Amino acid sequence: MSHDMGRLHHVGHVVRDMGEALDLYRRLGFTLAPPAYPAMAPSEGAAPEPFGAANTHADFPHNFVELVTCVPQGGGARVPDEAKLVPLRAPAELLPQLVERISSTSATIAAALERFEGLHILMFSSPDIDVAAARLSAARVAHGGVNTVHRAVETADGTRTESVRYLEIDSPEPAVTPGAVAEGRVGVVADLDPLVQAARQLDHPNGAFDLVEVVTCVAEADLDATEARYQEYLGIPAQADGPTRFFDLDGARLTFVPDSQLSTLLPGEHASAVPAFVAYAVAVRDVAATRKRLYDNGFSVGRTDSGDIFVPAASALGAAIIFREASQVRR
Repeated sequence: MSHDMGRLHHVGHVVRDMGEALDLYRRLGFTLAPPAYPAMAPSEGAAPEPFGAANTHADFPHNFVELVTCVPQGGGARVPDEAKLVPLRAPAELLPQLVERISSTSATIAAALERFEGLHILMFSSPDIDVAAARLSAARVAHGGVNTVHRAVETADGTRTESVRYLEIDSPEPAVTPGAVAEGRVGVVADLDPLVQAARQLDHPNGAFDLVEVVTCVAEADLDATEARYQEYLGIPAQADGPTRFFDLDGARLTFVPDSQLSTLLPGEHASAVPAFVAYAVAVRDVAATRKRLYDNGFSVGRTDSGDIFVPAASALGAAIIFREASQVRR
């Protein structure tokens, strides 16, 4: 294991309608806080209005699943009633930079949605992000450098300020949006603050407690090149498992499957595009209880050869969601 990059930090599910996504994830058995929407007054004295990109999390002790969407322009018809507006607060000289950053993020999310609704964000966790950045630079992996943002976080104990340090990897291909590679936004984030994370809502009715795998589908001809690219990102070698390749991330997995084999790995699944993140897995305490909950809430449930169950992408806004018995998670 590379000393500067460890487990999965989060995966991002980009959706068109946050209200629909909240309903879906809660029926799946995830606990979600009201989504946060950046807000800014359109003119002096006016009430703040949402803009940019909004998100919420299904939180686990060491990582999370993010739901993210673009804020519709020209009105809030698709902004959920429960949404929490977060007015932008920054010194006057820094406010334009903050607005530009949020607008850029929103444009990236909009471009992802034009491609397909589903998984577009993959972030790895680092105990020392400055060391990780230096190693990536030495390996000639292009990235935007380490950025720091501060955000207010609502917890059961009140509002806390969280500092987030991160970097985004750039594609060597000029046609790809800065801060992204062909399959989506990929980057590194400093390890979550355990005190802040512990104060979040971590209990999920479906029994989920950890993000343990992300599945990426690539064209068969590109498998070797993609594997080599991620070896540079992570600083560790890939391993083979039948037709798939995977990286062991502190017991979790980043798996690459050729498009010709996706339906073997996840029966009935096909990728909307390649390369793409097509599925993620969470560990659950009792997969039989999780399966019953899914059935009771009207979901069709697939099963893999390894014994995992999953909700197909067609039923989950473009992302197959895998549920894995805790005893099957390698540590």
